[in-house]
Amino acid sequence: MNLHDQLGALEAAVDQLLVAATSHAACTAEAANADYPVADATADVAETAVASEATTAESVAAESVAAEPVAPEPVAAESVAAESVAAESVAAESVAAESTAAESTAAESATAEPTGPTLNLARPSQNAITMTIGDQTVTLHPLQVGQMIEELSNARASMEPEVPPGIPGGWRFVSTKNPVMAVQKQPNGDRLLVLRHTGHGWVPFTFSPQTVVEMYMLLTQR
Repeated sequence: MNLHDQLGALEAAVDQLLVAATSHAACTAEAANADYPVADATADVAETAVASEATTAESVAAESVAAEPVAPEPVAAESVAAESVAAESVAAESVAAESTAAESTAAESATAEPTGPTLNLARPSQNAITMTIGDQTVTLHPLQVGQMIEELSNARASMEPEVPPGIPGGWRFVSTKNPVMAVQKQPNGDRLLVLRHTGHGWVPFTFSPQTVVEMYMLLTQR
């Protein structure tokens, strides 16, 4: 019901009140000699009409209030912007963390040295040596050990860095007392001296004439 209809209902209620008052006046004139109960009935009719008018007015006011549209609360633009900025910040931090983790993994992969099978030596008996590389084990006997020492010695002579010029501290060695030796003179005057070591085998050395003199002096000095 709109406001116009509500006003019309109010006017109709007022008309009804006027009609009731007119009827009451007529009844009063006809029953001028009536007793007290007639006056009470008239008072009741008047009170009922007033109460009806008040109720109708309250109903109209209530419907008017209910008919007014309730405006939605405005959304705070600053709050929406702050939430958007926070979401973008979280996304950026996540991307940065993933990028850092990827770079760290790549750096570790680049700096990590490749690991290969390791060499393990063992001596199960006096006349045998076992060499284990990965899951492969080979047993070497004395002749094979001598051959390997010779091959390794020849290869080491051309490797760098060279063998240290001084005797290293804590060096473990086996010396051969009074080794068998052989001497051969070279065309340029040098001397080839070959000494038999019990571990290294035949070890050759070449001495110039000056070095032969110096070695003699070292061996004969007191």
